Amino acid sequence: MTDIQGFEPVVSENAKVLILGTMPGVASLLRQQYYGHPRNAFWPIMSALFAAEPELDYLQRKKILAGNGIAVWDVLQACNRPGSLDSNIELASIRINNFADFFAEYQHIGHVFFNGGMAEKLYKKHIIPVLPQCFSYLEYRRLPSTSPAYASLNLAQKIDAWKVIKQVVVK
Repeated sequence: MTDIQGFEPVVSENAKVLILGTMPGVASLLRQQYYGHPRNAFWPIMSALFAAEPELDYLQRKKILAGNGIAVWDVLQACNRPGSLDSNIELASIRINNFADFFAEYQHIGHVFFNGGMAEKLYKKHIIPVLPQCFSYLEYRRLPSTSPAYASLNLAQKIDAWKVIKQVVVK
């Protein structure tokens, strides 16, 4: 299996919200952009909430997110995984991103939203137990996965669930 390396975070000094995935899929890795699979609902959801239209250049979409106080990152820094499914991650191979340093640097982040269950599960297992107490103010919530593999909700239902992010950043 190939060792997969994640991306640097999309983040700015004014970030209030962190959206956490698990690890970029094959299409995202090939395109070198978060949520790069054409059927992933992430960018259509961000379009509905913040006008980060999927047709815009990736750099422009990242700027729109940053301008709205949204940061994007993944729980994992690296892992072994055939294909794109989180369920195929070789758990013994995972390397976790450094969240203590991240939250120390971006102190305006108060909310962490998990893009699906695996991101939440790995974060709670590997980060919460070692995250310094000074970050106990962080609020966590899992949202429905934007992955095309998660088809139990349609796009309109996913947008409705993800609206909570806009409510947080507008405060």
